[in-house]
Amino acid sequence: MTSTDTGADAPTRLRRSVTGPLLFLFILGDVLGAGVYALVGELSAEAGGMVWLPLLVALGMALLTAASYAELVTKYPQAGGSAVYAQRAFRRPVVSFLVGFSMLAAGVTSAAGLSLAFAGDYLGVFLDVPPIPAAIVFLALVAALNARGIKESMRANLVMTAVEVSGLLLVVVLGAMVLGRGEGDPARLLELPADTTAAAATLGGALIAFYSFVGFETSANVAEEVRDVRRVYPTALFAALVTAGVVYLLVGLVAPAVVAPEDLQASSGPLLEVVRAAGGVPLALFSAVALIAVANGALLTMIMSSRLAYGMADEGLLPAVLGRVLPNRRTPVVAIVVTTLVAMVLTATGSLVDLASTVVLLLLLVFLSTNLAVLVLRRDRVDHPHFRAWTPLPVLAIGTCLGLLTQQEPRHWLLAGVLLAVGVVLYLLTRRSSRPAATHAAGSTDAADERRA
Repeated sequence: MTSTDTGADAPTRLRRSVTGPLLFLFILGDVLGAGVYALVGELSAEAGGMVWLPLLVALGMALLTAASYAELVTKYPQAGGSAVYAQRAFRRPVVSFLVGFSMLAAGVTSAAGLSLAFAGDYLGVFLDVPPIPAAIVFLALVAALNARGIKESMRANLVMTAVEVSGLLLVVVLGAMVLGRGEGDPARLLELPADTTAAAATLGGALIAFYSFVGFETSANVAEEVRDVRRVYPTALFAALVTAGVVYLLVGLVAPAVVAPEDLQASSGPLLEVVRAAGGVPLALFSAVALIAVANGALLTMIMSSRLAYGMADEGLLPAVLGRVLPNRRTPVVAIVVTTLVAMVLTATGSLVDLASTVVLLLLLVFLSTNLAVLVLRRDRVDHPHFRAWTPLPVLAIGTCLGLLTQQEPRHWLLAGVLLAVGVVLYLLTRRSSRPAATHAAGSTDAADERRA
């Protein structure tokens, strides 16, 4: 991969207030935390004690697609992300819409999965309540914070990111202490589930582990607000992904070494089992940290989803009602309510692993489009220097996306298909309703011209 010296930033109507360190923290906060807090148990079910291996493979896959984003963001430093790249490359509005709606559907589905993680064993330390009603109440509280304002949400995100990183580092330290006492069993790190090959465990686990690395793609939407974006974006992107990967790998090494994989599988709060085995730290304290981490992930995804729905409505791609704003707070209230209601329905009908796998499926479709777009747009020359990914990288990324898509189960394709079908129906209805208005406006203009004549 190569990159060239940056020139002056392109003009923008947005304020360039995001520095390199802030961008790094934004991406790290979006990637790190919630997935691994919830999914270590599911990974153990797929890979036994070799949790670390699918995490390593998933990191490599994420870095391949990140190279394409680094090239496209620095080549076209504007807000819009994957949908904009699809429109530039393929010149088909419906393709651009489907890419954007896949991002929207993935965000809502992810929030539904995180709400179930929130309402599991971590919450059970404090309250003995049914998980689904608790998850729905949690989503309502996230919506209330989202509707209150973006400034309040971002302040909350900064604090919660620091807490979730501290929680994961605490797990690593406690796990090392347990192993230092001669307890646990490091040999479990090479154990696989019965009747499972290393290849099957790695691929199946990578499909789940990939969920822990998604989130970096949303950083493309703040490209217009980053100072010296062509220089700092690739560094911040790769540094954040590698940092998250190192932390995940450390957790993946200590968790199965300290706690038997079958015990991790049985818990919806698997890292809580590591803390319990170590002792010395109140379970309530760590559970609070985990709940904050999961809440942060849900808040970020719902902010993204509601703003994306609002933006697509503003562009005439979704019903105009989604573009309505709360007068005092100036937040997209209808988009927030609708995306939250959809997440609540998914929460009541899906399991954590199914929702996480469906998120990965939807984002793989987005990543497939982006990796194809970076190759197609190589023919489009721009008049400023930008990052350029080594050509085999997007090709390999396309291969990994297709490989992971083939591992998806029929029920995940069904759920993703239903969500995309709803999007297509909304798109067609929006286009149909906009045509009479356009025709009427054109007719009024012609009549006015005739009167002036």
